[in-house]
Amino acid sequence: MLRKTIAVIRREFVERVRTKAFIIGTVLGPIFFGAMAIIPGLILSRGSVGQRVVVVDGTANAFGERIASVLAAAKMGDAPNGKPLYAPVRVSAAGRVQDVVDSLVPRTGLSKKSDESLDGLLIVDEGSVTTGKLRYYGKNVGSMEDMRQLRSSLTPLMISERLRSVGVDPAVAMRAAAPIDLDTRKVAEGKLTAESGASTFLLAYAMGIILYMALVLYGTQVMTSVIEEKSNRIVEVLVSSLTPFQMMLGKVVGVGMVSLLQLGIWAGAFLLLQKNQAKILGMFGVASAGGGIASILPTMDPWLVVVFLGFFVLGFLFYSSVYAAIGSMCNTVQEAQQLQTPVMVMTIAGWFSAFALLRDPTSSFAKVASLIPPLAPFVVPVRFSIARIPLPELLLYVATMIIGLLLIVWVTARVYRVGILMYGKRASFKDIFRWVRAA
Repeated sequence: MLRKTIAVIRREFVERVRTKAFIIGTVLGPIFFGAMAIIPGLILSRGSVGQRVVVVDGTANAFGERIASVLAAAKMGDAPNGKPLYAPVRVSAAGRVQDVVDSLVPRTGLSKKSDESLDGLLIVDEGSVTTGKLRYYGKNVGSMEDMRQLRSSLTPLMISERLRSVGVDPAVAMRAAAPIDLDTRKVAEGKLTAESGASTFLLAYAMGIILYMALVLYGTQVMTSVIEEKSNRIVEVLVSSLTPFQMMLGKVVGVGMVSLLQLGIWAGAFLLLQKNQAKILGMFGVASAGGGIASILPTMDPWLVVVFLGFFVLGFLFYSSVYAAIGSMCNTVQEAQQLQTPVMVMTIAGWFSAFALLRDPTSSFAKVASLIPPLAPFVVPVRFSIARIPLPELLLYVATMIIGLLLIVWVTARVYRVGILMYGKRASFKDIFRWVRAA
Protein backbone atom coordinates (compact mmCIF):
# COMPACT_ATOMS: atom_id res chain seq x y z
CA MET A 1 0.00 0.00 0.00
CA LEU A 2 2.77 2.41 0.95
CA ARG A 3 4.67 1.75 -2.29
CA LYS A 4 1.62 2.57 -4.40
CA THR A 5 0.90 5.72 -2.40
CA ILE A 6 4.50 6.90 -2.83
CA ALA A 7 4.16 6.28 -6.57
CA VAL A 8 1.11 8.53 -6.68
CA ILE A 9 2.91 11.19 -4.63
CA ARG A 10 5.91 11.04 -6.98
CA ARG A 11 3.69 11.30 -10.04
CA GLU A 12 1.75 14.30 -8.69
CA PHE A 13 4.95 16.05 -7.62
CA VAL A 14 6.90 15.48 -10.84
CA GLU A 15 4.00 16.27 -13.15
CA ARG A 16 3.27 19.60 -11.44
CA VAL A 17 6.87 20.70 -11.03
CA ARG A 18 7.44 20.18 -14.77
CA THR A 19 4.46 22.33 -15.83
CA LYS A 20 4.93 25.79 -17.31
CA ALA A 21 2.52 27.22 -14.75
CA PHE A 22 4.74 26.09 -11.87
CA ILE A 23 7.93 27.36 -13.51
CA ILE A 24 6.40 30.72 -14.44
CA GLY A 25 4.80 31.12 -11.01
CA THR A 26 8.04 30.24 -9.24
CA VAL A 27 9.98 32.78 -11.31
CA LEU A 28 7.34 35.51 -10.99
CA GLY A 29 7.45 35.31 -7.18
CA PRO A 30 11.04 36.63 -6.81
CA ILE A 31 10.40 39.16 -9.58
CA PHE A 32 7.38 40.45 -7.68
CA PHE A 33 9.34 40.71 -4.42
CA GLY A 34 12.17 42.48 -6.24
CA ALA A 35 9.73 44.96 -7.75
CA MET A 36 8.20 45.60 -4.33
CA ALA A 37 11.67 46.31 -2.92
CA ILE A 38 12.86 48.58 -5.74
CA ILE A 39 9.87 50.40 -7.24
CA PRO A 40 8.68 52.22 -4.07
CA GLY A 41 12.21 53.49 -3.44
CA LEU A 42 12.52 54.69 -7.02
CA ILE A 43 9.19 56.47 -6.85
CA LEU A 44 10.01 58.18 -3.57
CA SER A 45 13.52 59.17 -4.63
CA ARG A 46 12.87 60.39 -8.14
CA GLY A 47 9.46 61.90 -7.79
CA SER A 48 8.75 65.43 -6.54
CA VAL A 49 12.38 66.38 -5.83
CA GLY A 50 13.67 69.93 -6.26
CA GLN A 51 10.22 71.46 -6.70
CA ARG A 52 10.27 75.14 -7.62
CA VAL A 53 7.98 76.68 -5.03
CA VAL A 54 7.39 80.43 -4.68
CA VAL A 55 6.56 81.61 -1.15
CA VAL A 56 4.24 84.59 -1.54
CA ASP A 57 4.90 86.45 1.71
CA GLY A 58 2.06 88.74 2.70
CA THR A 59 3.30 89.32 6.25
CA ALA A 60 5.12 92.34 7.63
CA ASN A 61 7.49 90.36 9.88
CA ALA A 62 9.20 88.32 7.15
CA PHE A 63 7.52 85.11 8.29
CA GLY A 64 7.65 83.94 4.69
CA GLU A 65 11.43 84.19 4.76
CA ARG A 66 11.59 81.69 7.61
CA ILE A 67 9.23 79.40 5.68
CA ALA A 68 11.50 79.58 2.64
CA SER A 69 14.50 78.65 4.82
CA VAL A 70 12.64 75.61 6.23
CA LEU A 71 11.67 74.44 2.74
CA ALA A 72 15.24 74.88 1.50
CA ALA A 73 16.49 72.65 4.34
CA ALA A 74 13.98 69.85 3.69
CA LYS A 75 15.65 66.70 2.33
CA MET A 76 14.45 63.44 0.84
CA GLY A 77 14.52 60.79 3.59
CA ASP A 78 16.41 61.02 6.87
CA ALA A 79 19.94 61.07 5.46
CA PRO A 80 21.71 64.46 5.75
CA ASN A 81 23.00 64.12 2.18
CA GLY A 82 19.54 63.45 0.77
CA LYS A 83 18.25 65.29 -2.25
CA PRO A 84 16.51 68.63 -1.55
CA LEU A 85 12.75 68.48 -1.81
CA TYR A 86 12.24 72.11 -2.73
CA ALA A 87 13.94 75.00 -4.46
CA PRO A 88 12.01 77.84 -2.78
CA VAL A 89 11.95 81.51 -3.75
CA ARG A 90 10.41 84.16 -1.50
CA VAL A 91 8.43 87.03 -3.01
CA SER A 92 7.45 89.91 -0.72
CA ALA A 93 3.77 90.74 -1.30
CA ALA A 94 2.63 92.75 1.75
CA GLY A 95 -0.65 94.44 0.88
CA ARG A 96 -0.81 92.95 -2.65
CA VAL A 97 -0.97 89.18 -2.14
CA GLN A 98 -3.75 88.51 -4.63
CA ASP A 99 -2.08 90.56 -7.39
CA VAL A 100 1.17 88.62 -6.99
CA VAL A 101 -0.68 85.29 -6.96
CA ASP A 102 -2.60 86.23 -10.12
CA SER A 103 0.65 87.06 -11.88
CA LEU A 104 2.35 83.79 -10.90
CA VAL A 105 -0.50 81.31 -11.52
CA PRO A 106 -0.02 81.37 -15.34
CA ARG A 107 3.57 80.15 -14.81
CA THR A 108 2.55 77.29 -12.50
CA GLY A 109 1.90 73.68 -13.46
CA LEU A 110 3.02 73.95 -17.06
CA SER A 111 3.46 70.69 -18.98
CA LYS A 112 6.45 72.12 -20.85
CA LYS A 113 9.23 73.03 -18.46
CA SER A 114 11.11 76.30 -18.87
CA ASP A 115 13.26 78.61 -16.76
CA GLU A 116 10.12 80.58 -15.87
CA SER A 117 7.86 77.61 -14.95
CA LEU A 118 6.89 76.91 -11.33
CA ASP A 119 5.70 73.82 -9.51
CA GLY A 120 3.68 75.53 -6.81
CA LEU A 121 2.75 78.66 -4.89
CA LEU A 122 2.67 78.82 -1.08
CA ILE A 123 0.66 81.82 0.09
CA VAL A 124 1.28 83.26 3.57
CA ASP A 125 -0.71 86.17 5.03
CA GLU A 126 -0.97 87.99 8.36
CA GLY A 127 -3.52 85.57 9.77
CA SER A 128 -1.62 82.40 8.89
CA VAL A 129 0.11 82.08 12.27
CA THR A 130 -3.00 82.53 14.38
CA THR A 131 -5.32 80.45 12.19
CA GLY A 132 -2.73 77.88 11.11
CA LYS A 133 -4.04 78.13 7.56
CA LEU A 134 -1.76 78.30 4.54
CA ARG A 135 -2.72 78.14 0.88
CA TYR A 136 -0.86 76.04 -1.66
CA TYR A 137 -1.57 76.11 -5.39
CA GLY A 138 0.35 73.55 -7.42
CA LYS A 139 0.24 70.75 -9.95
CA ASN A 140 0.91 68.06 -7.32
CA VAL A 141 -1.93 68.77 -4.88
CA GLY A 142 -3.36 65.34 -5.76
CA SER A 143 -0.24 63.61 -4.41
CA MET A 144 -0.89 62.60 -0.81
CA GLU A 145 2.82 61.96 -0.23
CA ASP A 146 3.84 65.41 -1.49
CA MET A 147 1.22 67.11 0.66
CA ARG A 148 2.27 65.07 3.69
CA GLN A 149 5.89 66.09 3.21
CA LEU A 150 4.96 69.75 2.81
CA ARG A 151 2.74 69.67 5.89
CA SER A 152 5.35 67.89 8.02
CA SER A 153 8.01 70.40 6.95
CA LEU A 154 5.92 73.43 7.90
CA THR A 155 4.20 72.20 11.07
CA PRO A 156 7.20 72.61 13.47
CA LEU A 157 7.79 76.14 12.21
CA MET A 158 4.12 77.05 12.65
CA ILE A 159 4.15 75.74 16.24
CA SER A 160 7.32 77.72 17.00
CA GLU A 161 5.78 80.94 15.66
CA ARG A 162 2.67 80.47 17.77
CA LEU A 163 4.73 79.88 20.90
CA ARG A 164 6.91 82.91 20.15
CA SER A 165 3.85 85.10 19.64
CA VAL A 166 2.64 84.39 23.20
CA GLY A 167 6.06 84.83 24.78
CA VAL A 168 7.05 81.19 25.19
CA ASP A 169 10.54 80.01 24.26
CA PRO A 170 9.93 77.56 21.36
CA ALA A 171 13.07 75.52 22.10
CA VAL A 172 12.01 74.84 25.68
CA ALA A 173 8.41 74.06 24.74
CA MET A 174 9.37 71.74 21.89
CA ARG A 175 11.69 69.75 24.14
CA ALA A 176 8.95 69.42 26.77
CA ALA A 177 6.39 68.29 24.17
CA ALA A 178 8.68 65.79 22.46
CA PRO A 179 7.03 62.32 22.26
CA ILE A 180 8.49 59.49 24.30
CA ASP A 181 10.52 56.76 22.65
CA LEU A 182 9.01 53.48 23.91
CA ASP A 183 11.41 50.57 23.37
CA THR A 184 9.33 47.37 23.43
CA ARG A 185 10.85 43.93 24.03
CA LYS A 186 9.01 40.64 24.27
CA VAL A 187 9.38 38.48 27.38
CA ALA A 188 8.75 34.74 26.97
CA GLU A 189 8.90 32.23 29.82
CA GLY A 190 10.65 34.74 32.07
CA LYS A 191 13.38 35.45 29.50
CA LEU A 192 13.93 38.70 27.65
CA THR A 193 14.04 38.22 23.88
CA ALA A 194 15.26 40.46 21.07
CA GLU A 195 11.81 40.48 19.49
CA SER A 196 9.94 43.81 19.47
CA GLY A 197 6.21 44.47 19.35
CA ALA A 198 6.36 45.37 15.66
CA SER A 199 8.27 42.20 14.80
CA THR A 200 5.72 40.11 16.70
CA PHE A 201 2.90 41.56 14.64
CA LEU A 202 4.83 41.08 11.39
CA LEU A 203 5.52 37.45 12.25
CA ALA A 204 1.87 36.80 13.03
CA TYR A 205 0.76 38.53 9.84
CA ALA A 206 3.28 36.66 7.70
CA MET A 207 2.32 33.26 9.09
CA GLY A 208 -1.37 33.92 8.52
CA ILE A 209 -0.96 35.10 4.94
CA ILE A 210 1.37 32.19 4.04
CA LEU A 211 -1.15 29.60 5.24
CA TYR A 212 -4.06 31.39 3.58
CA MET A 213 -2.21 31.64 0.26
CA ALA A 214 -1.23 27.98 0.38
CA LEU A 215 -4.81 26.88 1.00
CA VAL A 216 -6.26 29.09 -1.72
CA LEU A 217 -3.61 28.42 -4.36
CA TYR A 218 -2.89 24.74 -3.83
CA GLY A 219 -6.07 23.46 -2.25
CA THR A 220 -7.98 24.44 -5.37
CA GLN A 221 -5.31 22.68 -7.45
CA VAL A 222 -6.17 19.42 -5.69
CA MET A 223 -9.83 20.00 -6.48
CA THR A 224 -9.32 20.83 -10.16
CA SER A 225 -6.92 17.89 -10.59
CA VAL A 226 -9.58 15.47 -9.34
CA ILE A 227 -12.15 17.00 -11.69
CA GLU A 228 -9.81 16.72 -14.69
CA GLU A 229 -9.02 13.06 -13.99
CA LYS A 230 -12.69 12.37 -13.49
CA SER A 231 -13.76 14.11 -16.72
CA ASN A 232 -10.98 12.41 -18.72
CA ARG A 233 -11.93 9.00 -17.29
CA ILE A 234 -8.35 8.49 -16.10
CA VAL A 235 -9.64 7.76 -12.64
CA GLU A 236 -11.37 4.62 -13.89
CA VAL A 237 -8.01 3.20 -14.95
CA LEU A 238 -6.34 4.18 -11.66
CA VAL A 239 -9.07 2.56 -9.56
CA SER A 240 -8.19 -0.80 -11.07
CA SER A 241 -4.79 -0.79 -9.34
CA LEU A 242 -5.22 1.72 -6.48
CA THR A 243 -7.71 2.20 -3.69
CA PRO A 244 -9.54 5.54 -3.64
CA PHE A 245 -7.86 6.37 -0.32
CA GLN A 246 -4.41 5.82 -1.83
CA MET A 247 -5.33 8.05 -4.76
CA MET A 248 -6.63 10.84 -2.54
CA LEU A 249 -3.74 10.63 -0.06
CA GLY A 250 -1.13 10.59 -2.83
CA LYS A 251 -2.71 13.56 -4.56
CA VAL A 252 -3.00 15.64 -1.39
CA VAL A 253 0.54 14.91 -0.20
CA GLY A 254 2.02 15.36 -3.70
CA VAL A 255 0.42 18.77 -4.19
CA GLY A 256 1.40 19.68 -0.64
CA MET A 257 5.05 18.96 -1.40
CA VAL A 258 4.82 21.12 -4.51
CA SER A 259 3.35 23.96 -2.45
CA LEU A 260 6.13 23.67 0.16
CA LEU A 261 8.76 23.70 -2.59
CA GLN A 262 7.36 26.78 -4.28
CA LEU A 263 6.74 28.64 -1.02
CA GLY A 264 10.26 27.73 0.09
CA ILE A 265 11.74 29.20 -3.10
CA TRP A 266 9.66 32.34 -2.68
CA ALA A 267 10.69 32.68 0.96
CA GLY A 268 14.36 32.19 0.11
CA ALA A 269 14.18 34.78 -2.67
CA PHE A 270 12.40 37.21 -0.37
CA LEU A 271 14.99 36.85 2.38
CA LEU A 272 17.82 37.20 -0.12
CA LEU A 273 16.30 40.38 -1.55
CA GLN A 274 15.68 41.78 1.92
CA LYS A 275 19.24 41.07 2.99
CA ASN A 276 20.70 42.75 -0.09
CA GLN A 277 18.08 45.46 -0.43
CA ALA A 278 20.56 48.27 0.26
CA LYS A 279 22.95 47.00 -2.43
CA ILE A 280 20.17 46.55 -4.98
CA LEU A 281 18.73 50.00 -4.35
CA GLY A 282 22.25 51.45 -4.44
CA MET A 283 22.61 50.19 -8.02
CA PHE A 284 19.68 52.45 -8.89
CA GLY A 285 21.03 55.37 -6.88
CA VAL A 286 18.42 54.98 -4.13
CA ALA A 287 19.15 54.94 -0.39
CA SER A 288 17.53 52.20 1.70
CA ALA A 289 16.03 52.69 5.12
CA GLY A 290 16.86 49.10 6.05
CA GLY A 291 14.78 46.89 8.30
CA GLY A 292 12.04 44.69 6.94
CA ILE A 293 10.90 41.20 7.82
CA ALA A 294 14.35 39.74 7.19
CA SER A 295 15.79 41.81 10.03
CA ILE A 296 13.53 40.14 12.62
CA LEU A 297 13.88 36.52 11.50
CA PRO A 298 17.13 35.81 13.40
CA THR A 299 15.24 36.54 16.65
CA MET A 300 12.53 33.92 15.97
CA ASP A 301 12.06 31.24 18.57
CA PRO A 302 12.94 27.84 17.02
CA TRP A 303 9.87 26.38 18.69
CA LEU A 304 7.74 28.91 16.83
CA VAL A 305 9.07 27.53 13.54
CA VAL A 306 8.20 23.99 14.69
CA VAL A 307 4.68 25.00 15.73
CA PHE A 308 4.06 26.91 12.51
CA LEU A 309 5.29 24.11 10.24
CA GLY A 310 3.38 21.49 12.23
CA PHE A 311 0.05 23.30 12.05
CA PHE A 312 0.75 24.34 8.46
CA VAL A 313 1.04 20.69 7.42
CA LEU A 314 -1.98 19.61 9.49
CA GLY A 315 -4.07 22.49 8.16
CA PHE A 316 -3.07 21.86 4.57
CA LEU A 317 -3.96 18.17 4.83
CA PHE A 318 -7.26 19.05 6.50
CA TYR A 319 -8.42 21.51 3.86
CA SER A 320 -6.90 19.70 0.87
CA SER A 321 -8.79 16.51 1.72
CA VAL A 322 -12.00 18.55 1.72
CA TYR A 323 -11.08 20.07 -1.65
CA ALA A 324 -10.42 16.57 -3.02
CA ALA A 325 -13.85 15.43 -1.86
CA ILE A 326 -15.46 18.49 -3.46
CA GLY A 327 -13.71 17.71 -6.73
CA SER A 328 -14.99 14.13 -6.66
CA MET A 329 -18.57 15.34 -6.23
CA CYS A 330 -18.51 17.67 -9.25
CA ASN A 331 -18.22 17.20 -12.99
CA THR A 332 -17.05 20.70 -13.93
CA VAL A 333 -14.89 23.39 -12.38
CA GLN A 334 -17.89 25.75 -12.37
CA GLU A 335 -19.84 23.36 -10.15
CA ALA A 336 -16.88 22.99 -7.81
CA GLN A 337 -16.46 26.75 -7.46
CA GLN A 338 -19.99 27.02 -6.16
CA LEU A 339 -19.61 24.05 -3.82
CA GLN A 340 -16.33 25.26 -2.31
CA THR A 341 -17.92 28.41 -0.86
CA PRO A 342 -18.27 26.93 2.67
CA VAL A 343 -14.58 25.98 2.64
CA MET A 344 -13.60 29.49 1.59
CA VAL A 345 -15.77 30.90 4.37
CA MET A 346 -13.95 28.71 6.89
CA THR A 347 -10.50 29.81 5.69
CA ILE A 348 -11.53 33.47 5.86
CA ALA A 349 -12.99 32.87 9.33
CA GLY A 350 -9.68 31.34 10.40
CA TRP A 351 -7.78 34.30 8.96
CA PHE A 352 -9.88 36.85 10.83
CA SER A 353 -9.94 34.78 14.02
CA ALA A 354 -6.15 34.86 14.14
CA PHE A 355 -6.09 38.66 14.10
CA ALA A 356 -9.05 39.04 16.41
CA LEU A 357 -6.89 37.66 19.22
CA LEU A 358 -3.87 39.93 18.69
CA ARG A 359 -5.01 42.13 21.56
CA ASP A 360 -5.46 39.27 24.03
CA PRO A 361 -3.99 35.91 22.92
CA THR A 362 -4.96 34.28 26.24
CA SER A 363 -8.66 35.12 26.08
CA SER A 364 -11.42 32.53 26.21
CA PHE A 365 -12.14 33.12 22.54
CA ALA A 366 -8.51 32.36 21.65
CA LYS A 367 -8.54 29.11 23.63
CA VAL A 368 -11.85 27.95 22.16
CA ALA A 369 -10.77 28.83 18.61
CA SER A 370 -7.58 26.84 19.11
CA LEU A 371 -9.69 23.74 19.77
CA ILE A 372 -11.65 24.02 16.51
CA PRO A 373 -9.74 22.13 13.75
CA PRO A 374 -10.67 24.47 10.84
CA LEU A 375 -9.51 27.51 12.84
CA ALA A 376 -6.56 26.04 14.77
CA PRO A 377 -3.98 26.19 11.90
CA PHE A 378 -4.45 29.97 11.80
CA VAL A 379 -4.97 30.66 15.49
CA VAL A 380 -2.38 28.53 17.30
CA PRO A 381 0.79 29.75 15.48
CA VAL A 382 -0.30 33.38 15.83
CA ARG A 383 -1.00 32.88 19.53
CA PHE A 384 2.37 31.17 20.00
CA SER A 385 4.18 34.06 18.27
CA ILE A 386 2.63 36.57 20.68
CA ALA A 387 2.67 34.65 23.97
CA ARG A 388 4.18 31.22 24.66
CA ILE A 389 1.48 28.54 25.05
CA PRO A 390 2.11 26.05 27.90
CA LEU A 391 3.20 22.64 26.64
CA PRO A 392 0.18 20.66 28.00
CA GLU A 393 -2.20 23.15 26.39
CA LEU A 394 -0.26 23.07 23.12
CA LEU A 395 -0.33 19.26 23.05
CA LEU A 396 -4.10 19.42 23.59
CA TYR A 397 -4.46 21.64 20.51
CA VAL A 398 -2.27 19.27 18.48
CA ALA A 399 -4.35 16.29 19.63
CA THR A 400 -7.67 17.94 18.72
CA MET A 401 -6.25 18.97 15.35
CA ILE A 402 -5.11 15.42 14.60
CA ILE A 403 -8.48 14.01 15.69
CA GLY A 404 -10.26 16.52 13.49
CA LEU A 405 -7.94 15.66 10.60
CA LEU A 406 -8.58 11.91 10.97
CA LEU A 407 -12.32 12.50 11.16
CA ILE A 408 -12.45 14.73 8.07
CA VAL A 409 -10.20 12.31 6.14
CA TRP A 410 -12.48 9.43 7.11
CA VAL A 411 -15.53 11.32 5.79
CA THR A 412 -13.89 12.76 2.67
CA ALA A 413 -12.31 9.42 1.75
CA ARG A 414 -15.75 7.81 1.75
CA VAL A 415 -17.16 10.63 -0.35
CA TYR A 416 -14.18 10.46 -2.68
CA ARG A 417 -14.50 6.68 -3.08
CA VAL A 418 -18.02 6.94 -4.48
CA GLY A 419 -17.88 10.40 -6.03
CA ILE A 420 -15.01 9.78 -8.46
CA LEU A 421 -17.11 7.18 -10.27
CA MET A 422 -20.35 9.19 -10.28
CA TYR A 423 -21.21 11.21 -13.39
CA GLY A 424 -24.15 13.33 -14.44
CA LYS A 425 -25.78 15.77 -12.02
CA ARG A 426 -23.95 17.38 -9.14
CA ALA A 427 -24.27 15.51 -5.86
CA SER A 428 -26.68 16.87 -3.27
CA PHE A 429 -26.22 16.74 0.50
CA LYS A 430 -28.59 13.79 0.60
CA ASP A 431 -26.38 11.96 -1.89
CA ILE A 432 -23.28 12.75 0.18
CA PHE A 433 -24.79 11.28 3.34
CA ARG A 434 -25.81 8.20 1.39
CA TRP A 435 -22.29 7.82 -0.01
CA VAL A 436 -20.75 8.02 3.45
CA ARG A 437 -23.08 5.31 4.78
CA ALA A 438 -22.65 3.11 1.71
CA ALA A 439 -18.85 3.35 1.70
